[in-house]
Amino acid sequence: MARRFVPLTEVSDVLGISSAQAYALVRSGELPAIKVGGRGQWRVEVAELDAYIERMYARTREFVQRDGTED
Repeated sequence: MARRFVPLTEVSDVLGISSAQAYALVRSGELPAIKVGGRGQWRVEVAELDAYIERMYARTREFVQRDGTED
């Protein structure tokens, strides 16, 4: 059975960002997550991570179409 939730370390690996940046995405609400366990470990639902990635693709397409250039 595929995992439903992943830790922030895996989120950072998938996105190619630091753990601190992944935590900031969660804290800002940009990437929905839950806290689980006695120590309050953050977990992101795989479906939410996929949806975040799709939103970022859409934003990038809009940016490129609007500005006609890439950074």
